[in-house]
Amino acid sequence: MAPAPLIMFEEIFPTLADDIKQQCIEQYGLPVRVWQWFEKSLTHNTLGGKCNRGLSVIDTARHLQGRDLTPDEYFHTAALGWMIELLQAMMLVLDDIMDAASTRRGRPCWYLVPDVGMIAVNDAPMLESAIYLLLKKHFRDHPAYASFTNLRLHSFLCLLLVLGQTYDMLVAPQDSASVNFAAFNEATYSQIVAQKTAYYSFHLPVALAMLYCGYASPRNLEQAERILVAMGTYFQVQDDYLDNFANPAVLGKVGTDIVDGKCSWLAVQTLERCNPEQRLVLEENYGRKGDGYEARIKALYDELKLEEVYIQYEDAKVAEIRQMIDEVDESEGLKRSVFTEFLSKIYKRNR
Repeated sequence: MAPAPLIMFEEIFPTLADDIKQQCIEQYGLPVRVWQWFEKSLTHNTLGGKCNRGLSVIDTARHLQGRDLTPDEYFHTAALGWMIELLQAMMLVLDDIMDAASTRRGRPCWYLVPDVGMIAVNDAPMLESAIYLLLKKHFRDHPAYASFTNLRLHSFLCLLLVLGQTYDMLVAPQDSASVNFAAFNEATYSQIVAQKTAYYSFHLPVALAMLYCGYASPRNLEQAERILVAMGTYFQVQDDYLDNFANPAVLGKVGTDIVDGKCSWLAVQTLERCNPEQRLVLEENYGRKGDGYEARIKALYDELKLEEVYIQYEDAKVAEIRQMIDEVDESEGLKRSVFTEFLSKIYKRNR
C-alpha cells in the first residue's frame, strides 16, 4: 500500500484555511486586517515541511481499514493530520525564538520576517487555536469527538511537549558558563526526547487514526505507544546527528545544538567516551557563541568518531524496533504495517 502523496495532502490545506477564515471573520468578527496577518502566519509556518506527522494519520487509517479511503475519510484524516501540523508550526515558531535560529525549511524563521519580530510570540498560540476551530467544524458529530479533544490525546500531549521543551532549555541555559554537564546523561536525554518529540510526533498521529477508525482499544493504544516512543527516540537521535553532520542546504536549517549548549545525543555520547583532556575541550567550548568554539566541538566529535557511533546506534535501534513490530498482537484490529510504514519514512533520512 503506497504512502499518501504529499501533493494530495497539501491540496486540502486551502479548504481548511478557508474554514478558519470563515469562523474567524463571520463568527468571531475578526477584522480583515488581523485575518490577513493570521493567514500570512498560517502559510509561512505550516506549509513547506515534509508533513510526515500529518501524512501518517492518513496512512495509518488506510492500513487499519485495509483499503483505500473514501473521499470523506481522506478529507477527515487529512484534516486531523493538518491539526498536528498546526501544533508543530506553533512549537517551531517558539522553538526558533528560544534557539535564536536563523532559518527554517530553507526560509527565514518567522520572527525574522520583516515586521514580525516578537509578534511571533502571539502568533504561535493563534496557530494552535485553529486546531479547535477545525475540530468543532468537522468532527463534532463524530463518535470519537470527545476523545479527539480530551486531555489524553491533545491537551495532555501538548503539555508533555511544552514540559519537554522547558526541560530542554533548563538543561541548556543561555549562559555557557552554567551549562550543567552533570545532567547530560542517557536518563535526562530519554526523558526530554519522550516529552518533546515522541508523543506528539509519533504517538499522536497513530492514536488519532485509531480513534477515527474505531480501533483505539486499551490494548492497541498500549502497543502503539510502546513502539512509537521507541521510534520517536530514534528520530530525535537522528535529528541531533543531522544537526551536526548534515549539509545545511539539504537539512533546510543551520544546526544550533552546539552553540545553544543543548543536551543532544552527540554531547551525551561525548561525555561517555571522552578522556579528561577531551572533556576539558567540551567544557571550554560547548554552548559558547563566537569564533572557533563550535569548530572545536565539531573537531572533537570527529576525533571521537561519533559518526561511526551513530551508524552503530541506528543499526541496533532499528533492529529493536523491528522486533517490537513483529511482536504486535493484531487480534483487535491493529496492523503491523502501520509501524513498518512509519519506520520506512524516517529510516536513513537526510533531512
